Amino acid sequence: MSNLAWHNLLPILVFLLLMVLIFWGTIIRPQVQAQRRHEALIKDLKVGDRIITAGGIHGQIVKLTEDTFTLEIAPGVRVVFDRRAVRKRQE
Repeated sequence: MSNLAWHNLLPILVFLLLMVLIFWGTIIRPQVQAQRRHEALIKDLKVGDRIITAGGIHGQIVKLTEDTFTLEIAPGVRVVFDRRAVRKRQE
C-alpha cells in the first residue's frame, strides 16, 4: 500500500479505537467492578448479617456453608439459599 492509502485509513482506525475505548469504559469496566464487589460480598458473609436476597427477601443469616446460607425471615421460619442469591447487606 502506498502512503496515501494508509493516510486515508488512519482516521477510520482512530475512530474505531476510540469507539472500543468508550465501549470498554462505559459498559465493560463498570460491569466487571460490580461483579468483583458482589463476589467480595458473598465471600465476606457471616452468621448474624442482615441481608436482602435477589428476590427481595429480608432476613438474618443463621447458618453458612461453602455454597449456601440459611436465612431466618421470621421467628422460627428459616429458608436455605444459594450464596449467589445475596443482593446486599441491610444497613
